[in-house]
Amino acid sequence: MKIKRLEQMRESQRNYHRRSQWLMRDGLFIPHVYGKDPRTALSWWDEVGFILGGRRVMVHWRHPRWVYENEIQDRAWSQAGDPPKHNVLTEFVPHYKQVGRSRKRIEYYTRPTPQGEAGAYYDRVDAISTTLRAEGIDFDVPASYRRERLSWSTSVHLVVPLEVRDEAELRVVADLGKRLLQGKTTIEQEFPGYRYGREQWLAERSTMEEDLKLKV
Repeated sequence: MKIKRLEQMRESQRNYHRRSQWLMRDGLFIPHVYGKDPRTALSWWDEVGFILGGRRVMVHWRHPRWVYENEIQDRAWSQAGDPPKHNVLTEFVPHYKQVGRSRKRIEYYTRPTPQGEAGAYYDRVDAISTTLRAEGIDFDVPASYRRERLSWSTSVHLVVPLEVRDEAELRVVADLGKRLLQGKTTIEQEFPGYRYGREQWLAERSTMEEDLKLKV
């Protein structure tokens, strides 16, 4: 039996795609450019789109190390305590451009490095983050898949241990997302019993540091 609400949403998705076409490359919507990172580089997140049944599907992929890193950041902020009270809007410095003999206008703003209590607080957050990254944390990230229906598309949220450094590897992510949507496979079939934790994080630390040096 068809569910009216879902049928209306599917039709809304089809109408949106008909009105606003994606620029596709070999069947995929690819929003990012590749080629700069070495083949040994670790990847963290990416996105890719495709059309299924006349409707858009957007795959939002995250490597488990990305989830692990975000947990480290959350714990660092939590352990650092409450930040000092200050008005961030007053911290921005305006930079002016002359537009006449006696007139000038604001062209852009910069935010100086925090000083005093605020500077000490952010230094504390950075120090805690550095320690947690070096030691790792007790936290496990399983592979996961979640489908989200929107009025304009279907979103597929994937947390799986793949690497995406070029379009060929991105197509592997797109193919996995499509097969999961179609019920042709499951996360457990693809990554049985998978967990990313302290052991995996520490094993990758030297590679992460090398990647960072290349980007500085």
